[in-house]
Amino acid sequence: MFLRFFICLICLGWGAPILAAPSSKQGTTYKWTDDNGRVHYGDHVPPQYADEDRELLNEQGVRVGIEEGLDTPEERAEKARIKALQEEARTQKLAAARRDRVLLETYLSVAEIEMLRDRRLELMESQIKVTEQYLNNLRKRLLTLQQEAIGYKPYSDIPDAPEIPENLALDISRTVASITLYERTLASTRTLQGEVREKFARDIVRFAELKTY
Repeated sequence: MFLRFFICLICLGWGAPILAAPSSKQGTTYKWTDDNGRVHYGDHVPPQYADEDRELLNEQGVRVGIEEGLDTPEERAEKARIKALQEEARTQKLAAARRDRVLLETYLSVAEIEMLRDRRLELMESQIKVTEQYLNNLRKRLLTLQQEAIGYKPYSDIPDAPEIPENLALDISRTVASITLYERTLASTRTLQGEVREKFARDIVRFAELKTY
């Protein structure tokens, strides 16, 4: 009686789990391609193909997804590059939002921005004029010193001309160095003046845009 009951259970499929083949993912089958281009199927991927991507198939053989293999150095580098670009874009977006907030919290109108722009540009223009005047004075002084040194070596063409006095040579050297320094300062200030003008122009355009939203 018991034996007949047990046979009935097997026929009804109750014993099927004991006879079923083992599966790594509840009936999921892997599909991968070997080095020769041949397609293989199985419940696991051989270690030598762990680096390769493989398809996941359900019990009916329908693809249900893709499982990525281990990244190659090139793939890791590409992912790192993309991540860096995404992080940079996120940082730029946050910075832009912060600038917009500052604009709206600082100014009430375009006229206010223009007034501040004009004051800063006028201040920088004054600095430029002072630097230019000082440069002109330095250049005049250098000409005077060079006139004094005309009878000395290395400025004189006379073979037996005396060596230039040490204090005069030092004065010329210091004047040339000052001229070089102030020329760089003047160029830097003019560059900064252009950057300030461009920044205010962008701020005015952006402020107007924000006010129209």
